[in-house]
Amino acid sequence: MLNKLALPESSTFPGKPMPPTAECWFDDACILDMDYFVKTISGIKAKGVRPDLVGSIIAHYASKWLPDLSGNDTEKGPMSLQESSPESVTVSWMKKRFFVETLVGILPPERDSIPCNFLLRLLRTANMVGVEPSYRAELEKRISWQLDQASLKELMIPSFSHTCGTLLDVELVIRLVKRFASLDEGTRSGIAVVKVAKLVDSYLAEAALDTNLSLEGFIALGAALPSHARAMDDGLYRAIDTYLKAHPGVSKQDRKVLCRLIDSRKLSPEASLHAAQNERLPVRAVIQVLFCEQSKLNRHVDWSGSFNGTRSPNPAGLEAPVRCMSKREMNAQQMEIKKLKEELLRVQSQCVAMQMQMEKLVDKKKGFFRWKKLGIMPSLKSSVSVFEKIEEEREANFGRQTPIDIKQKPVRPPKWRKSMS
Repeated sequence: MLNKLALPESSTFPGKPMPPTAECWFDDACILDMDYFVKTISGIKAKGVRPDLVGSIIAHYASKWLPDLSGNDTEKGPMSLQESSPESVTVSWMKKRFFVETLVGILPPERDSIPCNFLLRLLRTANMVGVEPSYRAELEKRISWQLDQASLKELMIPSFSHTCGTLLDVELVIRLVKRFASLDEGTRSGIAVVKVAKLVDSYLAEAALDTNLSLEGFIALGAALPSHARAMDDGLYRAIDTYLKAHPGVSKQDRKVLCRLIDSRKLSPEASLHAAQNERLPVRAVIQVLFCEQSKLNRHVDWSGSFNGTRSPNPAGLEAPVRCMSKREMNAQQMEIKKLKEELLRVQSQCVAMQMQMEKLVDKKKGFFRWKKLGIMPSLKSSVSVFEKIEEEREANFGRQTPIDIKQKPVRPPKWRKSMS
């Protein structure tokens, strides 16, 4: 059997190499015993076969015996454990657990020797049949090494715990992402971090639909990666908006904490426009998005206007030949600058209107507390002011006018008639 496994060439066409697939290494119809398969894998490893080929053999054999590990729902293996013998559910469950634990024990220790999606399917089956915690920890460690190769479909592992109220095992994904983030910088590349960030955002958007998902779990998964992992925060914003839709009872303070995960400077213009009109976001988050968008427009306008300025003198006295812009290009550039200016004015007007509304709200609150200190309710403020105005007018009229009967006429001296005598 080992000689057959070690043959890299076809017996039908001697001298012609066969493709490096798992089917050409062994005949699974001859391996009916799990112990015999373990011995076969040990013999293959002793002959110095590459770890990736050993991993492909294990994955192919496991998919034949357990169709849940094949990744194809329609594929049914001819030797599956479900169809091997009509046994009880408990015996079948015990066989599956022994099968999974044996597979985990013979996996090659090298990284990238087993596909990540196969490891995720194996972990889902392990959680379902309840393997020992040591085997589960080993699978989680291997998956975290190559989490950037995982797909969203395989990462959405359901929760098999009765104490967990969510449909998906969010705690498992949090552990995987945190372990990936704790790897050395030399182990994980920057591209891998970006891929995992996109995967986490997509997973959060799906998990946010669950009404039983707690705010702490959502924030823990969203903040598991460093801030530089996301070049754009559009995916994270979509996940947060989905969570707020599915959880309308979130308090205002919790909404503020949730929106702190988003960096407004990393939102695209489309996402910024949606956020500015989103009533589910707190006012402070909306204002921050508007100010960030305004600063972007200002920088873009300044950068575009710099092309219209004079060129700096060349100290060498030589200038590189520059292609003159055509009239169509100049018109298109001017139209773009005009659109940007109009957009900037619109954003500025919105900011001014929002600031005026906030000032009115603050003035109303100040007036309420001032009259409350004097012991007069705001509802009586208008009536008191009317009475005060009436009193002021009466006092002013009384001081200016004098009654007619009090006025005295000036006294003229008597005229003396001249005597004729």
